[in-house]
Amino acid sequence: MIAGYIQTDPEFGNKPKNFRQIFSLATDTRADLLVLPELFATGYTFTSPEETAQLAEPVNGPTARFMMELSKLTGAVVVGGFIEQEEDRMYNSSLVVTGETILGSYRKIHLFNREKLWFSGGNKAPEVFEVAGFRLGVMICFDWFFPETARTLALKGAQIIAHPSNLVMPYCQRSMPLRCLENRVFAITANRIGRETRGADDFLFTGASQITGHKGDILSQGPVDQPHIALVELDPTAADDKNLNDYNHLFNDRNPSFYY
Repeated sequence: MIAGYIQTDPEFGNKPKNFRQIFSLATDTRADLLVLPELFATGYTFTSPEETAQLAEPVNGPTARFMMELSKLTGAVVVGGFIEQEEDRMYNSSLVVTGETILGSYRKIHLFNREKLWFSGGNKAPEVFEVAGFRLGVMICFDWFFPETARTLALKGAQIIAHPSNLVMPYCQRSMPLRCLENRVFAITANRIGRETRGADDFLFTGASQITGHKGDILSQGPVDQPHIALVELDPTAADDKNLNDYNHLFNDRNPSFYY
């Protein structure tokens, strides 16, 4: 299969412009899976709950419709982040879309920094989606810092983890090879670039989006300061083999009774 990411430089609050940037990067692209950054349509650095609410959408809103168009253009299952509104709550969420179908959404369970002021924490366990011949898990940005997230997805059968991100710390790109190695899964971290200075925050996003193999090898890494699209060919079934040797199986050798 062909899988990849689109790394963007969004303008805060300008959804039409941010959609156009992605379309321009994806011109003539054909793929099975494309991952977009966290909150790719809106930008990241909010200044009030009211501002967050103004940019929020239902699951079937404008961002979902854009992702459907991108899916039809490229042939890919598309994963990307948006502000999900459900009644009076806002979630930092990601959608999984194929063609005209919304397969589901995931709400970020580990909120970073002032996200706790603008969003409610996710209230659903990480889910694995059966799509187009592969099994796809989703986590969002800071979720990576908690190894339980990737492990939960792997135990649920994920072969590939889509990881929409807005990374500002330098650690994730160094750590995803370990997440993939310890779970024998592929991962696609779609990050953004650029700087947002709004309210009390001044964030420089680290770019370097990354596709990581199931044995911890980096299959692709983007630039730190340019919009970018990258595609690689991978075999998701390679992630089904959890044997490290004739005597050690990654999951069968776990001893949960000793863990906290």
